[in-house]
Amino acid sequence: MQWLPSVQSIRTKLLNDPYYRLQSTAEIAIAADLGIQIDVNKAKVDDWLRLPGLSIHQARNLVQLCQAGVQFCSVEDIAAALNVSVQHLQPLVPVLKFCYYDEVFTIAPLSLNTATIEQLVELPAVDLALAQAIVQNRKLQGKYCNLADFQRRLSLPGTLISQLMYYLQF
Repeated sequence: MQWLPSVQSIRTKLLNDPYYRLQSTAEIAIAADLGIQIDVNKAKVDDWLRLPGLSIHQARNLVQLCQAGVQFCSVEDIAAALNVSVQHLQPLVPVLKFCYYDEVFTIAPLSLNTATIEQLVELPAVDLALAQAIVQNRKLQGKYCNLADFQRRLSLPGTLISQLMYYLQF
């Protein structure tokens, strides 16, 4: 019969060795109880390699995807990225942390009531046609009161408003 490490022994290893590679679902449960989590959108190759069943190639692929701007919102996203079944990754869920990181806003908010067409096309998701429609509507119907008024007057989809709301002032 093989010797099985005690729970206390595993706890000690997990607390003292940040690169300890988990060996089983039992060890994953112990790690989760200790509060050990891997932030999937900020994980490095070494973080991914702590998980049983992941190869160095898979770890590198996940890191490269994150560096390219891909965000993982669920275990299903990771499974799709690795081309493996969700069931294969399900045992890892207790130590996976899914956080959303918004892109850093580098554009100062723009007043929709004074912006020119040229300024509007600098905003994400605003093309020339939309910028012209915004200015034309403003000239015909007056200043926009707020985001809801802006959306209603131009019949814009909610997804577009979600993208623009951080960049607009009224």
